[in-house]
Amino acid sequence: MDDGLRELVDAWLTKASHDLRAAERLAPDDDEGGYEPLFSAAAFHLQQAAEKTLKAYLASRSVRFANIHDLSKLLALAGTVEVGFSQLASAAETLAPFAVEIRYPGDWDDLTRDEYSEVKRAAEGIVEFVTERLETDEN
Repeated sequence: MDDGLRELVDAWLTKASHDLRAAERLAPDDDEGGYEPLFSAAAFHLQQAAEKTLKAYLASRSVRFANIHDLSKLLALAGTVEVGFSQLASAAETLAPFAVEIRYPGDWDDLTRDEYSEVKRAAEGIVEFVTERLETDEN
């Protein structure tokens, strides 16, 4: 991978890392911190982390993608390069409402800790799957 492409991939991964850290600060695993967790806001950042990690993968493979938030479409693009991404379809479906809908007033109440845990598992599954493939590139 040339230096320019490496910088772009690293920039996407840095943004994804920041979203993961934001989610952890908004909804820590332990109930410490002296405030009520903000699960819906944290879920948005988890979706963003998954999205940006997928975009890092696509960039690393020189696959063009639109400025979209649809994880299913990003997974489909990644699946044209490498098999296995389809196994993340359920995780993408779990995260889908947190890309855009959660940011606007409407029918959304804050998530429960259990609901948030499901969202977190989905995001971590995508991030780990993609990160493993990117780390393979470096070896």
